[in-house]
Amino acid sequence: MPRTARSAALFFNEEAMVTIERVVSRSALKKFAEFPNELYRQVPCYVPCLIRDEVKNLDKGENASFEFCDADYFLAWKEGKIAGRVAAIYNPRAIETWQRNSVRFGWIDFIDDREVSAALLEAVAEWGRERGCDFIEGPMGFTDFDPEGMLVDGFDQMATMSTIYNFPYYPEHLEALGYAKQTDWVEYRIDLPEELPERYVRHSWTLMEKYHLRPRHYTRKEIRRFNVGHKLFNLINNTYSELYGFSRLSEGQIKQYVDNYMAFIDLDLVSFIVDDVEEIVAFGVMVPSMATAMRKAGGHYLPTGWWHLLQGLRGRNTEVVDMLIIAVRKDLRKQGVPALIFSDLHPRLKAHGFKVAESNPELETNADVQNLWGYFSARIHKRRRVYGKSL
Repeated sequence: MPRTARSAALFFNEEAMVTIERVVSRSALKKFAEFPNELYRQVPCYVPCLIRDEVKNLDKGENASFEFCDADYFLAWKEGKIAGRVAAIYNPRAIETWQRNSVRFGWIDFIDDREVSAALLEAVAEWGRERGCDFIEGPMGFTDFDPEGMLVDGFDQMATMSTIYNFPYYPEHLEALGYAKQTDWVEYRIDLPEELPERYVRHSWTLMEKYHLRPRHYTRKEIRRFNVGHKLFNLINNTYSELYGFSRLSEGQIKQYVDNYMAFIDLDLVSFIVDDVEEIVAFGVMVPSMATAMRKAGGHYLPTGWWHLLQGLRGRNTEVVDMLIIAVRKDLRKQGVPALIFSDLHPRLKAHGFKVAESNPELETNADVQNLWGYFSARIHKRRRVYGKSL
């Protein structure tokens, strides 16, 4: 197994000739970000990440998560070539919330070589032990807005811009190393009907009357004036707090996500639900599927990637809309409020020409949201998993 000296930047597996290098330079961080785009270059279901954005997210001087998180990144080398990568993440807020002293692994990719995967995960395990951790879990990120969950079913389905794609051998490697399932997420593919079922619409009207709710369509000027973005992420802190591995967002993270997300979303694909005192109690954000656009961009804005991405954001050349975020205030979560969000969005989705909606990963135990899809032609088409084991 790999061994490490605390002052060294390298781990070395003598038997397998695998070298694990800690990323310490900007150029190495770029190689770290580029590796999966090279690994999956010939895979039609893979959606390339945008290298510039990926490097920025991983940069300790750019990502607000480093206000309280710690992380290191590792590259595996074999026979003079990069053979894998992994991030080791220490999130004290999540540790305090869940009362489990765990180190997270994320951004994990590797060739089909079990010595490589073993060396990468052992590097994370040793990094975690040095910080007093007694458990390792992943793939997970700094927050729930980072890609998480290893794909275990649906390898023939197109990925989305916000989820992980991996080869089928990944979970085989982890299970062979003694990692076990901690939780699963499922993703739905939903055919959008021309008209919503009558009982679905009736349920939405009942909700509005009973809880004094209504859709509220903000302009961009109103979003800035009423600080709507900040309110949305505070609602996420309230809504997501019981979801597996959730880490409460800091003020710095909220500002960062507001800056990143609110600037590009199409408000016609956003539903805000407010109560009788204008408090936002729920919202849903959808975006046109960016999979085709990002594949055409090939991981880069220049020279022509920006054009493909712009066309993607405008919903050109796609009939698929991605359900990016849905959040409902806790006291209303079991009342079917997502139906109200979907009822509000449905006519706009049809006007844009969308025929299919794809959900973001939902915990397999999240019946409150999944019951919503029972009214439609919907199927689970992907499943992803967090693995873990004791150190």
